[in-house]
Amino acid sequence: MRQKTLLTLILAVLAVQTAVPAPPEKSASPKLQLPSSLVTVIEEVEIPAKVEGVLSAVEVREGQLVDAGTVVARIEDVEARLTHEHSRIEFEIARKQARNNLKVRIAKTGAEVARVEHKRAVESVERYKKSVSETELDRLRLATEKADLETDQAVHEQETAQLTSGLKETEMQLAQQAIDRRAILSPISGMVVQINLHRGEWVPAGKTVIRVLRVDRLRVEGFVQTRDLPGDLTGRRATLAVDLPGRPGAEFDGAVVFVSPEVNPVNGQVRVWAEVENQKLQLMPGLRGTLTIHPDAAQTARRERP
Repeated sequence: MRQKTLLTLILAVLAVQTAVPAPPEKSASPKLQLPSSLVTVIEEVEIPAKVEGVLSAVEVREGQLVDAGTVVARIEDVEARLTHEHSRIEFEIARKQARNNLKVRIAKTGAEVARVEHKRAVESVERYKKSVSETELDRLRLATEKADLETDQAVHEQETAQLTSGLKETEMQLAQQAIDRRAILSPISGMVVQINLHRGEWVPAGKTVIRVLRVDRLRVEGFVQTRDLPGDLTGRRATLAVDLPGRPGAEFDGAVVFVSPEVNPVNGQVRVWAEVENQKLQLMPGLRGTLTIHPDAAQTARRERP
């Protein structure tokens, strides 16, 4: 009877557990679509002239792609190059003088000879008194002291020559810097979109000569309602759909890199940035499209700063 009762209780517990439904699986965050998102540039630079002068060359044309560090224009630098050559020759002379230790070696040899002569004279007097006069001993002693002073003077002159060599090297580097400042370089990789000055024109220091845009990676800015934010969007995969000439609905992959911490008090929206790849240069700044933010993380989510 007891076994029958125990079996009944076990069956009842199993029935209750079977009747309890399993908790529903959590569904992934839904996609977010941000219509009318604006394509903008991540980096753009207006390259100025560092020094004033006549523009001697423009090395690029509008629409040309350039790498970071490319010389895009030059300011006349003939005088700067002559100054550099003058400084280089002076540095070579100073360096040879600094490396020449012949004076020091001659002075040390003379001092050693003077000490030996004085020592022999003293030893001679110790053995045979009055073999060397006091006057001669004084002369030899003074000659030794003079030789030591000449050695110190030669060492001092060589040290001064070494300092002079360093000074001339600095002057040569400054002259090279003057040449380098007349070469106008692009600090970023991108496309030349505007040339403001041309060869033969006078360029004031600080005047913008050329404008370059980064075009292989672009930014897409959109807005999302605060209530629709599923959490931190940074790092999520993003896709931009935009109509291009001959390619309606073209898609570009990227990642969300920034979600503004500020909420617009008027419409309750938050600004979101994504960065998309544009290796074929088909996407252009100023276009608008639909930015879709996916629930999964991007494989190469990163933010590039100017």
